[in-house]
Amino acid sequence: MAAVVLVALGLAGGYPLLVALGAIALGAVGAAIGVAGRKPRVEVIRELFPDRVERNGRAVITLRVHNPGTRRQGGFTAVDRVGEDRVTIAVRPLAAGAEQPYLNELPTGRRGRHEVGPLTLFRADALGLGRSELSLGGTATLWVYPRTHPVGAVTGGLPLHHHDGEATETSPRGSLDIREVRPYVPGDEVRHLHWKATARTGQLMIRDYADPHQPQFTVLLDDRREITAPEFEEAVELAASLIVAAAEADHRCRLVTPGGVDVATDSGWDAVQRYLEQLCVVARTEEAGLPLVPGALARAGGGTLVVISSAVTVSPDDRAALVGVRPRYGDVILVVGSTGAAPAAPGVRVLRAANAVDAIRQWRTVIA
Repeated sequence: MAAVVLVALGLAGGYPLLVALGAIALGAVGAAIGVAGRKPRVEVIRELFPDRVERNGRAVITLRVHNPGTRRQGGFTAVDRVGEDRVTIAVRPLAAGAEQPYLNELPTGRRGRHEVGPLTLFRADALGLGRSELSLGGTATLWVYPRTHPVGAVTGGLPLHHHDGEATETSPRGSLDIREVRPYVPGDEVRHLHWKATARTGQLMIRDYADPHQPQFTVLLDDRREITAPEFEEAVELAASLIVAAAEADHRCRLVTPGGVDVATDSGWDAVQRYLEQLCVVARTEEAGLPLVPGALARAGGGTLVVISSAVTVSPDDRAALVGVRPRYGDVILVVGSTGAAPAAPGVRVLRAANAVDAIRQWRTVIA
């Protein structure tokens, strides 16, 4: 519009300079339409590998751009969304039937579950006057786990004798302790038949074996909103390091937060994967006034309880709660950030650490 106005004013007023400027502007607009008017006509295959990395790990995205047409395709720009970040790839011109791969690293500095895509292809002229876009559907998921540091696992606590403890619904069956004698159901082990009870009742009776409630390694991660973001990230790294080491050492584990997270699993790789996924997405809660020790911990016990908090102060109620759960656990260890206040809680060991690495260094002295 400005180009037309310049030409009109120049012709009406007899100003050759305005006419020249208007003609140049019209030429620039025409060139922009010629360059950016055609959308990219290509086929793009996107591959993400790996889709699960630790924070600041290496994850790459590969684009294979193919020109299926019979005409040469001009260059364009491909933009992929990775969470809140953008990855830009400059695609060079492609001859008819040609294919070109492009490799680019993804940003992995933020822990979380990030959606990758959709991919946007756009072409613009040098002056930015024209722009055409093509959005390609399809997304992928990039899991950025918290970093884990090498650390030894500890059983600790007050180990229960094999024949002591309460048998629960989640207790492993098929072990050495008899839970009850009950009627036989298809699928039961025939070698567990109780012949005396069978003769007495006239129907097949089975010995139901189960392990009693066993000690476990419990991590209480403080996710209250009073915790600052940098301190919370250090706490998540420490929690991930400890609970992954315990799960890999075949210890039963549990992850609890004041904000409501409560994950308990058996040991093994599936447990490690579940804890890492949970710690990947855990965030500080928005709810105010939450106690440090949730009520769920008062109904369980055995093993070691590790409390990871960087709260500026530990309230008397929280201190009393730590002392209250102490009899149910063999050991309670409170890891406090550099700004935290070390509570004088009987039976509670306190480690003051500046960051996750410092906390792990002190942890090694604890398990030694």
